[in-house]
Amino acid sequence: MLQVNRSRLLKTISESSSIGSTKNGGLSRLALTKEDQVMRDKLVEWLKDAGLQVRIDDFGNVYGRREGKLKDAEPVVIGSHLDTQPSGGRYDGVIGVLSALEVIRCLNDRNTSTDYPIEIVNFTGQEGARFRPPMLGSAGIAGAFTKEYIYSRKDAAGIAFKDALQQIGYMGDEQNRLKQAKNYIELHIEQGSILDRENISIGIVEGIQGMSWLRVKVIGEANHAGPTKMEDRNDALIPVAKMILKVRELTDEIEELTTTIGKMDVKPNISNIIPGEVEFSIDVRHSNNTIRFHAIESLKEQLSAIAFIHDVQMTISTTWSSDAIEFSNDIREHINEAAKKFGYSRRSLYSGPGHDATYMSQIANTGMIFVKSVNGMSHNEQEYTPDEDIVKGANTLLDVALNLANEGEINQKEDQEALNTREIFLTSCKKQNERFIP
Repeated sequence: MLQVNRSRLLKTISESSSIGSTKNGGLSRLALTKEDQVMRDKLVEWLKDAGLQVRIDDFGNVYGRREGKLKDAEPVVIGSHLDTQPSGGRYDGVIGVLSALEVIRCLNDRNTSTDYPIEIVNFTGQEGARFRPPMLGSAGIAGAFTKEYIYSRKDAAGIAFKDALQQIGYMGDEQNRLKQAKNYIELHIEQGSILDRENISIGIVEGIQGMSWLRVKVIGEANHAGPTKMEDRNDALIPVAKMILKVRELTDEIEELTTTIGKMDVKPNISNIIPGEVEFSIDVRHSNNTIRFHAIESLKEQLSAIAFIHDVQMTISTTWSSDAIEFSNDIREHINEAAKKFGYSRRSLYSGPGHDATYMSQIANTGMIFVKSVNGMSHNEQEYTPDEDIVKGANTLLDVALNLANEGEINQKEDQEALNTREIFLTSCKKQNERFIP
């Protein structure tokens, strides 16, 4: 039974942790920055050292291909992303790419060939911390966004995605895009507390929750805080406070619904001026698309009622949306069998955060493997996954990738269901394109 080289894998992760390192032990490698470039350069070096055919597409996605016996066959793809949040952790996305590299190294060590090719991929801009929306690299190859749309995304300094890609030297060719794949498997930290709380080694991901980002704007009237009596005020912030409570209360009414108010802008934001305008975000997530849409409609009705009572104007717009994804039953069973073979504890669960697997599921039969995030910590410098759990995840990935790369096509029924789901998903993306974040 093949197993990864523990010391080599951990050494590779340690080298990654030195690129863009922060003083508190985390990483700052925003997409298409100098730090991202240095990490990409190191990855390309490692891929070439492993004997892989390296290519880069026009979104900056980096691939490393190990040929199989079936030269023109669709590959089994494994990977994730290497970009981080401004004060991110050392594991989010990173262990997915570097464990994929270790899978290839392990196969090379044993001179193990496969029927189907295996490709490693590092996707561009998964985090969405610099260029929004997130997951631009995987969305581009899945056809969810046009090339023009992705290239036009700008960061806070006004730098366009296309210009940043050219500046770091990772503007590749459109012909290098991954167009189809037999399978896609992504190893990732859970970014939640279920596995850690239950002391489970391997998470078999059933799918990814659907999510919507809403932007709410409330307009009242700015005025001087001193002479304006309380009864004469048209304060925009007071109704917003009640709206925030209502957003939270909805999660008590709808099981497994999560809502987050993560951003707020108060104008004019001066101590002695009554707020005249408030804009805030709402993140809504659920594994059932119908329930999520119902929750959003309920929010619109309840927030509108609050605005009416307080005599303020209010608008709600959807800035980004991603439907819930169900992963391949075939791959989930492979993950379960691999974990069972190694004697690892395991359980099924849904992912709350979005991943590149969201879009990859539209061009390949897809699955995800989770390993624990201690205390559920993620997008934080204190993010931590024990070495032993990383190795267990990598061993599981190795076994699944090897089995998939040596098996025939999945059954026709599941294949057709997957195609139908992909078509619905991409149609939805294209219809919403113009409503996404400008």
